Amino acid sequence: MNLSNLSDLVTEQRNPQSSNLDGMAITDILQLINDEDKHVAFAVESALPQIEVVVQNVYHVLKNGGRLFYVGAGTSGRLGIMDASECPPTFMTPPEMIQTVMAGGNGAFFKAVEGAEDQEAQGAADIAAQSLTEKDAVIGITASGRTPYPIGAVKYAKETGAFTASLSSNQDSEISKYVDAPMEIIVGPEILTGSTRMKAATSHKMVLNMLSTAVMVKLGKVYENLMVDVHASNYKLKERAKRNVIAVTDVTYEIAEKTLEETDYRVKPAIIMLKTSRSLQEVEDALTASDGKVRQAITALMGE
Repeated sequence: MNLSNLSDLVTEQRNPQSSNLDGMAITDILQLINDEDKHVAFAVESALPQIEVVVQNVYHVLKNGGRLFYVGAGTSGRLGIMDASECPPTFMTPPEMIQTVMAGGNGAFFKAVEGAEDQEAQGAADIAAQSLTEKDAVIGITASGRTPYPIGAVKYAKETGAFTASLSSNQDSEISKYVDAPMEIIVGPEILTGSTRMKAATSHKMVLNMLSTAVMVKLGKVYENLMVDVHASNYKLKERAKRNVIAVTDVTYEIAEKTLEETDYRVKPAIIMLKTSRSLQEVEDALTASDGKVRQAITALMGE
């Protein structure tokens, strides 16, 4: 593979604003980091059209029973694991719906596995081990855009017919050549040269937040701006479920609790039952017909 010269990558260049970093007072270091971080949101904004393409395709994949895989090494892999692991408790998705394949295995989340990121063939082998099909989606994450491990994964994924995307921090990055939908978030040189755990990683975390949240909203996991597919498995989440039901229906705490007990603490049917005064079975049927979308289910039942 003809990899870009590292010195040519914006993520590897020196930031002139921090050339005296080691001589700065703590307050000045903190101010400089904060000033540089202020540019991150604007860099993400510039890439919103690219991000939208990925959201639309991932939504289609998950709606039709496919899976989403993040693939990365080091910080990039850790970001993928963080986003994927938050989806089941937040949106009650099955663990296999959104997964992360990380160079060096999941143990590399805690301790770096040197050299793992340089193995393109291993990236391909690790994603192949997931029994990938054309129904799935794979997003390769690499700040430099030239890390062999995720490149190997997206190349293999594209051969299977899966939807492929990339998330990088360099213009016209290497990985962008091999995917259906590249996302390039150009945040500029880091204040600590080459330390892409800083602005680049911050921008990638923002993009992954956007991606998973927007997809879950379109999948019906949200009603108004509330999490209504939350898995109420402990005291904190049960109390949140009650607050959400109360916020939407304006019933008392006692009525919210009683209704949630009827629905086994599932927020969606509880809201619809209270909004429409229909039985649990009628509500279940309406939810099935609306692909799990609360607003559509309420509209359908109120119109009958």
